[in-house]
Amino acid sequence: MRRGQIALIVFVVIVLFGGIWACNKRNSFVGLRENAKAQWQQVESQYQRRSDLVPNIVATVKGEANFEKSTLEAVVSARAKATQMTIDPDKLDDNSMGKYKAAQGELSGALSRLLMVTENYPSLKANAAFADLRVTLEGCENRIATERMKYNDLSRDYNKSIQFFPGNLLAGGFGAMPYFEAEAGADKAPKVDFN
Repeated sequence: MRRGQIALIVFVVIVLFGGIWACNKRNSFVGLRENAKAQWQQVESQYQRRSDLVPNIVATVKGEANFEKSTLEAVVSARAKATQMTIDPDKLDDNSMGKYKAAQGELSGALSRLLMVTENYPSLKANAAFADLRVTLEGCENRIATERMKYNDLSRDYNKSIQFFPGNLLAGGFGAMPYFEAEAGADKAPKVDFN
């Protein structure tokens, strides 16, 4: 074999392996993006679970007690607003994420007020329905927090992969996934007043 033929074979092999690597890299971007989108569906699923559970539990509790009617109505109203807001995973951006967070934040605030009311009335703590309500709400909030954390982890992995060299050379058409961030003021503990 002549040198020219050997150089051509080496060149073809390099181009072939480079092409395979580029295809695999682009496919990994798609896989990471789809994992983040699927995890976003899990976040919405947990919000939906909370939205489905809250009215049933609140109705049960309402039947057993007639207290702080406005707080319970705020929970039901916030739940209705939160269930109307959804985000198409293909259209995730900061604006839609902000609107979604605002609707869910209103429900979280109403639930926090409800939890504080149950803490302020010792006689209600003994009531099994209120204890169940509290445990269920705390469980829902913990599930939501876990799913949001998983979504942020997957979004971070995807965002890093499209920004790191040499993958960023092949990442044309792949936009960054927005993160689910804490609401303003979430770093401050709620004030509990027993008066």
